Amino acid sequence: MDVMGDKATLLETGRFAQPADIALPADFVMPAESASSVESVRAADEDETGDAVEEARQRLAAEAGDTEAMSVLGAMLLRRGDLDGAEPCLRGATAAGDRAAANNLGVLLHQRGYADEAASWWRVAAVAGSAAAAHALGRHHRERGDEPAAEYWLRQSAEQGHALGAYALADLLEHRSDAAAERWMRVAAERGHREAAYRLARVLDQRAEQEERAAVREGRKIARAALEIGSGSREAVREGRDAGRGGREGRAPARDGRAAVRDGGPAVGAGGRGADNGVGTGAAEEAEQWYRQAAARGHRRAALHLGAILERRGELKEAGRWYLTSAKDGEPRAACALGFLLRDAGDTESAAVWWLRAAQDGDGNAANALGALHAERGETQTAERWYRAAMDAGDVNGAYNLGLLCAEQGRTAQAEQWYRRAAYAGHREAANALAILLLQVGDASGAEPWFSKAAEAGSVDAAFNLGILFAGRGDDATALVWYERAAAAGHTEAALQVAIARLRDGDERAAERHLRCAAGGGSAEAAYRLAAVLDARRPPAPAHELGEPVREKNECEEWYERAASQGHRRAQVRVGMLAAGRGDVVEAARWYRVAAESGSRNGAFNLGLLLAREGSEPEAAVWWARAADAGHGRAALRLALVYARRGELAEGKRWADRAVALGPAEVAERAARLRDALRDELSA
Repeated sequence: MDVMGDKATLLETGRFAQPADIALPADFVMPAESASSVESVRAADEDETGDAVEEARQRLAAEAGDTEAMSVLGAMLLRRGDLDGAEPCLRGATAAGDRAAANNLGVLLHQRGYADEAASWWRVAAVAGSAAAAHALGRHHRERGDEPAAEYWLRQSAEQGHALGAYALADLLEHRSDAAAERWMRVAAERGHREAAYRLARVLDQRAEQEERAAVREGRKIARAALEIGSGSREAVREGRDAGRGGREGRAPARDGRAAVRDGGPAVGAGGRGADNGVGTGAAEEAEQWYRQAAARGHRRAALHLGAILERRGELKEAGRWYLTSAKDGEPRAACALGFLLRDAGDTESAAVWWLRAAQDGDGNAANALGALHAERGETQTAERWYRAAMDAGDVNGAYNLGLLCAEQGRTAQAEQWYRRAAYAGHREAANALAILLLQVGDASGAEPWFSKAAEAGSVDAAFNLGILFAGRGDDATALVWYERAAAAGHTEAALQVAIARLRDGDERAAERHLRCAAGGGSAEAAYRLAAVLDARRPPAPAHELGEPVREKNECEEWYERAASQGHRRAQVRVGMLAAGRGDVVEAARWYRVAAESGSRNGAFNLGLLLAREGSEPEAAVWWARAADAGHGRAALRLALVYARRGELAEGKRWADRAVALGPAEVAERAARLRDALRDELSA
């Protein structure tokens, strides 16, 4: 009799195979249907013939009493599903001491539903050294809640190098939050277990994200400390905020739910962490390697994550290939992500095809994307249908998007209904939009709790809007608290409001920090105010003389010009004045004209002065008239003088009267003297 334990199990040798965690490589190419199909049929026939011959040979040997032949024959019949034929062979080989037969007998009995008897034979095989039987026995004990026994046998299997045993042990330890889980998951992954490779990648990916978040927090602390000592400007974090002092209008692009690949729920944004910022790169790079290994073995979620990593890194072509692989394997999130990739490349029609496929598989993100696409085309009924489909798929963005759609169409009652539904489900932007809607219909008391709920959930816009709400009530202290909270998150307009408050309190350094944030975020008013703060600090510039080289522009002039280029009229006038001070008359006239045409009375007045000095008094009078009509007293006085010199006394008196009414005091006094003189002249 052979000593039990000397032979490998059939599971280990491949003579009996359970469903394996193995797939064809990603670059495997299926043969064409013509000659290759004939070859595949021929190969199948040859395999069947070979199997039949081998089975006949093993049967003869088994009938002659060969233990190994009985074990092999039983495994062949078990694999074929002939349990009745396999059982006598396996029992006979097991009685003769074949551990592979004992293991496979356990498999057979388990398939028949005799779990306890199966476990007894797995124990026999495991004691004899079968790693596969130890794995099966460990799984048996875990299913029955006996974790100590499960861990013992799974560890026996894993320590013998069994990939399934290592994976099952890692899964058990991970369930108990045991740090050793990662080591066994790595062992299983290194032995080709694709699910282990995927889960190991997820652990490493999450670790890299945690390290990055910690580094970002530390970086913010350093930046904040640097700003506290006034050591530099900081770019605003958030871009494109269009809120004004009167409150946001509650209109945002429809949330199409671009897939950010995270297990456990869809993300609502497209943003993602950078792969090359030096933070957590070791873990991130290793995670990518394991994703790649699992994806190459046919793991569709690994292919999805790998595609997301490559997309963030800008390697769109390869990202698309992995998204396509995952989508074809039935992963709806990959189909959705592929749709966004195609849309960004300008192929909206193909994007819609993949979104449709993902939406039909229950992906709410894709349904939202289809809704947004149809809404852009003006197909509101179709858009509404897809938004409802997104809601049915559990995506709260669908209700929010329906609210936006109804608000756009003036259906306020329905918009409020959908906003409420999304807000009650925890959608912070819906809560903010609902509050704005209530504010617009005069329900300020009803709006405030929703603003607060949205702000506490992290909505920067809601925090800013709360600041506006309290400022409108005269509660500047509470308003400043919310403005500071929004500004800390990078809200441009909130930073401007904090800066204005700091200037009012006399804290110029703190005001400058916030002005730099707001100006860097695109606020023209902040750029103008920052320039004014810097301008007030610099010493008076020496008078410009002809022949002098034009000096370099300083920082305050650069901020004035940035504000001017963004359409800030006072900044445009100031840039014109600075250019005139440098002797650049052409540049000065250009900026004055831009400001005047935008409605600036100071711009019109200064342009008139410049034209008058250049000898073009008639055109100057046109601009002075525009300025005076807008309430500029000095322009009215200039016009009175022009008409007086021309001998048009009545017109001169009319403009003098206008200058007296407009002021300021100095101008009114001079205009009164001129008016009296003109009156005397007219009455003479």
